[in-house]
Amino acid sequence: MKKFAITAAAATALTLTMTGAFAQTTQATQAPMTLAAGEVTKAKEATSDTWITTKVKSDLVTEKGIPGTDIKVETNKGVVSLSSTVAVTDAQKATAVAITKKIKGVKAVSADGLKAE
Repeated sequence: MKKFAITAAAATALTLTMTGAFAQTTQATQAPMTLAAGEVTKAKEATSDTWITTKVKSDLVTEKGIPGTDIKVETNKGVVSLSSTVAVTDAQKATAVAITKKIKGVKAVSADGLKAE
């Protein structure tokens, strides 16, 4: 029983020491759990943005009549920006925007970077 108590005390001391070191490296005004939740949220947003970008790019490439390989797609917090170095027609631009808006998680679309003919 004494061995268990000593082991438990050592584990508690080690945990408290590690927690103290972690708290020193973080902002003093935020609790560790709050910081962890914030990091999880950032990771989810990044994953979601990556997924949206991949899905939009995939849908644009497979759409006939759109130069999908020439359209650059960037996503930031659900806002998708479309741009290109080659000219597209107004119809192609409208189709690209419509395809992008249908993707789950897209909050807004900016096609200002698409050069029109």
